[in-house]
Amino acid sequence: MQTQLEAARAGRITPQINTIAQNEGLSTELVRSRVAAGEIVVLSHPQRPQQRVVGLGTGLRTKVNASIGTSSDICDLNLEVRKAQIAASEGADTLMELSAAGDMDIIRRAILSAVDLPVGTVPLYQAFRETALRYGDPSKLDPELLFETIEKQLADGVSFMAIHCGINQYTIERLRKQGYRYGGLVSKGGTFMVAWMDKQGKENPLYEQFDRVCALMKKYDAVLSLGNGIRAGAIHDSHDRAQVAEMVTNCELAELGRGMGCQMMVEGPGHVPLDEIAANILLEKRMSGNAPYYVLGPLPLDSGAGYDHLSGAIGAAHAAWHGADLICYITPAEHLALPNEEDVRQGVRAARLAVRAGDLAKYPGRRENEKAAAKARRDMHWDTLDQHLLFPTTAQALRAERSPQHSDTCTMCGDFCAMKRGAALFRHDMSGDKACSV
Repeated sequence: MQTQLEAARAGRITPQINTIAQNEGLSTELVRSRVAAGEIVVLSHPQRPQQRVVGLGTGLRTKVNASIGTSSDICDLNLEVRKAQIAASEGADTLMELSAAGDMDIIRRAILSAVDLPVGTVPLYQAFRETALRYGDPSKLDPELLFETIEKQLADGVSFMAIHCGINQYTIERLRKQGYRYGGLVSKGGTFMVAWMDKQGKENPLYEQFDRVCALMKKYDAVLSLGNGIRAGAIHDSHDRAQVAEMVTNCELAELGRGMGCQMMVEGPGHVPLDEIAANILLEKRMSGNAPYYVLGPLPLDSGAGYDHLSGAIGAAHAAWHGADLICYITPAEHLALPNEEDVRQGVRAARLAVRAGDLAKYPGRRENEKAAAKARRDMHWDTLDQHLLFPTTAQALRAERSPQHSDTCTMCGDFCAMKRGAALFRHDMSGDKACSV
């Protein structure tokens, strides 16, 4: 079976490429050429015919990922299914199932059955968890279990995987010589792998046997997302030597993987101050040959706990603007607790607002919807305005809850409505784009 990348290189326009082109309003040949170049990846799975086809990459709408999953403190399958369904209903484009407790096979398969979104995982979680349960020490992991876990999850229908191939002895040596980390190591999978390498005195098997990882991904035409296990967990760690060393390695691996016919994506940080976000994305795009970039947030400050979905939205808007292709949402519970249903809802909504703002800066030609919304608001055509809003139900509920005395205004201004007074000063064609002075 050819992968989407191999088919595109052979000049074939697959049904999935055609679907992406239609959804994005682009020519099929343009999408095919960018898939062939590795600038767009196609999330699909041959064993999940009900799954939505989602494209990530150059020229496409920036997508939103929602992450769910159990922890050792809160392990409730029904809760995770509800969270997955809420994420889908709120408009998330992809879902990551990141459970670290319970029967992970049952949980993963239940999530795959509950939604039609492309689902991603971090297979290291399950491999290290099962090793800890069996031996009492995750550092006793048998590398063969890693590869078995990857294939088992792929066979279940997982469309993309965050795999920490870029952590190697060179990266760890940079961290040791650096001698400090204000935010420590914050990647669960990355930290477990570093601990395993330290105890075993061996190279990361995912790096050492990278061709084997790619062969498994190719078998199921899944996207390999090169995880950033050394990402910054504090803005003062942003772009330190350890993080950059892993980033360089991941970008090199993206090129190698494409050469093997595997669809590749690179993951980014993390905690990044606003003034460094553009440079971070420029580096990834330049070094990886424009591989799609999956950014976790990013969070531009460390002091927003409780409102990190808003902090993350600020960073995500900048990231989308400067070229990020997939944004992992942040919930209000980030750094504090396992997200509940409402946290998931608010996280998805904040991220969707962020990527819309970023895309309007990235693609100025796509602002027609905003013009239509502005005109409808100007003319107080509330039903028309709802058609152009990201969250029309919320807008309708707010207006109904505080309904005005006269339907042609709102309770913000009432008789002092600027729009109504403006209409007396300017006449305008309701169907036109501009207001004209009297």
